[in-house]
Amino acid sequence: MSKIFVISAPSGAGKTSIVRSVLKRIPEIIFSISATTRAQRDFELDGVDYFFMSEEEFKGKIESDEFVEWETFYGYFYGTLKSFVNSETEKGNSVLLEVDVKGAMKIKEVYPEAISIFILPPSIDELKARLINRKTESDEDLQKRFERAKMEIEFQEHFNYKVVNEDLEKARENVYNILLNELTKEK
Repeated sequence: MSKIFVISAPSGAGKTSIVRSVLKRIPEIIFSISATTRAQRDFELDGVDYFFMSEEEFKGKIESDEFVEWETFYGYFYGTLKSFVNSETEKGNSVLLEVDVKGAMKIKEVYPEAISIFILPPSIDELKARLINRKTESDEDLQKRFERAKMEIEFQEHFNYKVVNEDLEKARENVYNILLNELTKEK
């Protein structure tokens, strides 16, 4: 039986590392490919890394309600196509979506049966340290990410599961076990 999994976390909580790890261990779960209006990079493949489209095409799909969720980041549109999720689940495949908290809430509206997992940092101070140590953002962007993270953490009660990422290996194992248990569970 196919399932829809949603994993969300504030920036710096380790969501992407955890998702990559569990997908390698559970190959029968399909990772949801997002659509975007940002330019395709040399090493990226359309339909593999993203579904690349023009802003006009993306907006047309918004108007015709073709997205489960969509958002703008840094001037580009990103979204999850209903057709992708529906096509995979109709084939009997389970799908994993890695999205921000707002996206997770929208997905739960469209697919109330979706199983949601929220990755938490061990503390706000640790999250701040992780964001600073990444050295990928300006001070202004860091502050924006930190403020957004505080807002996102307030949504944790809306998720089926919460995993604290104090130790990355333990967090990976916890998420892996949640996915495995849910896959073997009947409705």
